[in-house]
Amino acid sequence: MSKRLRRLPAAFVAGAISLAIVGCGNGDATSVDDPGAELHGELTIFAAASLGAAFNELASEFEEMHTAVDIRPISYDGSSVLATQLIEGAPADVFASADERNMIRVVGESLADNAQFFASNTLVIAVPSTNPGEVTSITDLADPDLTVVLCAPEVPCGSAAQTLLGYGDVHVVAASLEQNVTAVLTKVAAGEADAGLVYASDVQGRDDVEVIVPEGAESVVNHYPIASLLDASDPEIAQAFIGYVLSDDGQAVLQSWGFDTP
Repeated sequence: MSKRLRRLPAAFVAGAISLAIVGCGNGDATSVDDPGAELHGELTIFAAASLGAAFNELASEFEEMHTAVDIRPISYDGSSVLATQLIEGAPADVFASADERNMIRVVGESLADNAQFFASNTLVIAVPSTNPGEVTSITDLADPDLTVVLCAPEVPCGSAAQTLLGYGDVHVVAASLEQNVTAVLTKVAAGEADAGLVYASDVQGRDDVEVIVPEGAESVVNHYPIASLLDASDPEIAQAFIGYVLSDDGQAVLQSWGFDTP
């Protein structure tokens, strides 16, 4: 499969830290191409909150392919939260981040030494299905009479939101700053907020929110890297799962949930 994989911009790489971006079909993924490959054990995955639905499906399909593998309940949260947990010693086999910065943090702590981009995402404005605040554009989010929720700046969705708002010179006083994008969408869907900035993948197939594509969204793209941890309990299983995510079938699942190619 031909994929638009790219190297990290030099500005994001500190000192000797780098993420080796390689294509699909590498030797580490051979067990995925052979459904009869003998894999036995457990897999612990830390993944960005925005990956929840897609990774639940990927995990289920991977377990069907490898019946002797048990994927533990996936830990979903903001990428910065997960990176901090890993750095503080939380055990995991695979880390999937919603941005490059938090993967670089993990690499910098010698917890992983390479990563591969597997998806990308852009922001949309989510409003309750009835759109009580009559939001039509990103500039409306500056209205002080609206209740707007955003991700905290330190998590990928928050950093992207600040960049997008900055492009439009839109100044928003958020009612709350959430630690992951799921929390933002939950408040909007429940009518606790008039609007929030979330990923396009988060609103895929939902009818409890209305979606507005903000001007400039295509210029603020989050690229998602995935890596196996150096102390993974079973590196072969970890690499096999990553290989599946990067495979044609894995990419089809991600795109069905609103993600774009890397």
